[in-house]
Amino acid sequence: MEIRADDLRRPEVLRLLHAHLHAVAQLSPPESVHALGLDGLRRPEVSVWTAWQGDALLRIGALKELSPHHGEIKSMRTDPRHLRKGVAAALLKHIVEQARRRGYRRLSLETGSMAAFAPAHRLYACFGFESCAPFADYVDDPHSAYMTRAV
Repeated sequence: MEIRADDLRRPEVLRLLHAHLHAVAQLSPPESVHALGLDGLRRPEVSVWTAWQGDALLRIGALKELSPHHGEIKSMRTDPRHLRKGVAAALLKHIVEQARRRGYRRLSLETGSMAAFAPAHRLYACFGFESCAPFADYVDDPHSAYMTRAV
């Protein structure tokens, strides 16, 4: 598996991003969807990586700088054909390492609170993320779960 910085131009990446946005829109009411679209992911404070095996796109993930010492994980999505193969853990490890290199002291994320998000909760917990209060511009929302960890 190869993890690459991505400029969000390849059709495979755009399809996976579209699938991600569609899936979260199906699970959460519109006011509770915090996934970044293409424009949001192309902002200068956001870095995007993709994981590949040959020509096959496995996963996408992003890191948004909230402050010089705090980052947020965004847009984590695995292609359904590559679930439960360790791809999510590999890309999450890469993002945590990038946060450490950037000197972040804290890494946080927002995800859904519903049962469909339980696998994500377990993955993040395995990497030391713990539940926390809303951070940055987030507010209490019964459809959201907030997690954080020291870097």
